[in-house]
Amino acid sequence: MKKLLVIAAVLSGVLVLQTSAGKDKKRHKAYNVNLPGFVGDYFDPMPIPEDNPVTAEGVALGRKLFYDKRLSADHTISCGSCHKQEFAFADNKQFSTGVNGQPGVRNSMSLVNLGWGKHFFWDGRAASLEEQVTDPITNKLEMANTWGLVLERLQQDPQYVRQFQKAFGPGKINSDLVMKALGQFERTLVSFNTRFDQYYFEGNAKALTPQEERGLDIFFGIGQCNHCHSDVLLTDNFFRNNGLDLAPQPGLYNTTGKETDRGRMKVPSLRNVALTAPYMHDGRFKNLGEVLDFYSTSLQQKSPNIDEHIVPLGRGLFLNDVQRADLIAFLHTLTDSSFITNPAFSDPNP
Repeated sequence: MKKLLVIAAVLSGVLVLQTSAGKDKKRHKAYNVNLPGFVGDYFDPMPIPEDNPVTAEGVALGRKLFYDKRLSADHTISCGSCHKQEFAFADNKQFSTGVNGQPGVRNSMSLVNLGWGKHFFWDGRAASLEEQVTDPITNKLEMANTWGLVLERLQQDPQYVRQFQKAFGPGKINSDLVMKALGQFERTLVSFNTRFDQYYFEGNAKALTPQEERGLDIFFGIGQCNHCHSDVLLTDNFFRNNGLDLAPQPGLYNTTGKETDRGRMKVPSLRNVALTAPYMHDGRFKNLGEVLDFYSTSLQQKSPNIDEHIVPLGRGLFLNDVQRADLIAFLHTLTDSSFITNPAFSDPNP
């Protein structure tokens, strides 16, 4: 009789656990990141961490955190202060302004299609979207905050307590959950709705003008731009030295300590590139014309670890005025107007 009672108790416990697990799954609504069919045809599915699935609750929480200035020490800036939706989640300043008006030391990268990335920041120092959250929060030139103060502020807000519980279950708010929520939201920032996409991937021959078509031919032809700005992401997500300086800034070397990585910076996506000026890791070029000036006549072939795709170009492409205008016209076709106006990505805070 005792054995039967023990077995019944064990089975009862298993049933409770299974029921609880079932309720937990039902509590979280899967968030569908809408992607056009050609993304799957030409590229791999977006990898999602097993310990951080994208849910409606997590995305809503991450979006709120992204725009919350309480993450900064003096309540003056949020993630959205340096990554503005109207600029494809980049900044229109050479260096973004941190707390106390301090300028940063790197140009703010556009946050687009990050779910396919493997290493983040210009120097690749973060290995995941979740990991990269810590740096801007604690960086003295950015939010200049501490995790202790951030968590204290969030825990004191009843609305945040409810949202974290909805997204992740009961328990105190911690830095891991903040990083997960922001990572979920940032994975939803996808951009694949451009006239270039309609023309190149969806077969709409009327999507580009003759001038834009000529620019496309330069991009994939004599310009050889697609060697680094490739695939549907328009970046290979590698780190390369494009010959900016004879004595380049360390770049990836700061992360790996390898001399062969000195001068290598992360290749940015060219999606929405017409919106993300100024350009390069230090924002030295004010517009696309200045970028083409550099690639036309100013490549530094003796820069250490210069990329193999830059070497054949010599001093530059030496584009004439018509070719420059055509290429710039094409680069404007990479703008996704729906991305910069999507209300799902905008500031939800009053």
